[in-house]
Amino acid sequence: MPGGKKLPEFISDVLNTFWSVTKTVTVFDVIDICLISYVVYVGARIVKETKASQLVKGILLFLAIYVVSSVLQLKVFNFLLKNILDVGLLALLIMFQPELRRILERVGRTKISIGNFTELNDAVKERLIKAIDAVCDACEDLSLNSVGALFVIERTTKLGEQIDTGIRLDAVPSTELFRNIFYPKAPLHDGAVIIRDGTVLAAACYLPKPQKEELIKNHLGSRHRAAIGMSETSDAVVIVVSEETGTVSIAENGELFRELNKTKLHKMLTARLIPVSGKSDTKKSGLKTRKRKTQ
Repeated sequence: MPGGKKLPEFISDVLNTFWSVTKTVTVFDVIDICLISYVVYVGARIVKETKASQLVKGILLFLAIYVVSSVLQLKVFNFLLKNILDVGLLALLIMFQPELRRILERVGRTKISIGNFTELNDAVKERLIKAIDAVCDACEDLSLNSVGALFVIERTTKLGEQIDTGIRLDAVPSTELFRNIFYPKAPLHDGAVIIRDGTVLAAACYLPKPQKEELIKNHLGSRHRAAIGMSETSDAVVIVVSEETGTVSIAENGELFRELNKTKLHKMLTARLIPVSGKSDTKKSGLKTRKRKTQ
């Protein structure tokens, strides 16, 4: 044992050291550790299965080599690594720019209660209820006729950038309006309809590409990819009707819920846009939906 100590003495010293360190821990130390753990956890989730994950592995390997070179006192090699690390922060900002943007966007969308529409006034609630009914009726009709469609219902994150790419309508949502917009030969059918506070703001809007496009299954078309991309960069609820199969899906937070009938779609939209007691929870909608598998 170290220092020639017997096992009981060694264990006693370890316990005493542990106890002396534990006594100095304050509530703020615990909060500090929890915050750091949460930041590391969130960072790991964001870079998981993206190109950034490979960069993280490379950085960890680089740091391990730096530690080994310091222990072995490889002066020249250690000098080179140290100078590379001095400019490493700038390099990281450049390499992780997409991931950092996603983090800042998520932080910016994090608001207490507001993001779940818990303070809707009666007029907005009434318009949203009518919009949900119109979207569900239209999706059922479009699905039966295998007509592709893309609806974006805005929540906390404002979609002015996407609205500017389309044609402003400021119209009252109705099944007839959506049928005309997405009719294959209509001039506005190619793009998304954006709804804000129960009003159709614009049509033929272009949506961003998904962050993890290489992980999306090949059989999903451009509408589904656009829906996933929009849900990754905002808290909007995006509804897709497949032109090939007539399948109705919802994209939210980068995930796709597929094979929804009119009843399930209505329940999901109501739970997310007009939640009971301020909670928008999938379980409250009574649904067992199937998530998109990208892994």
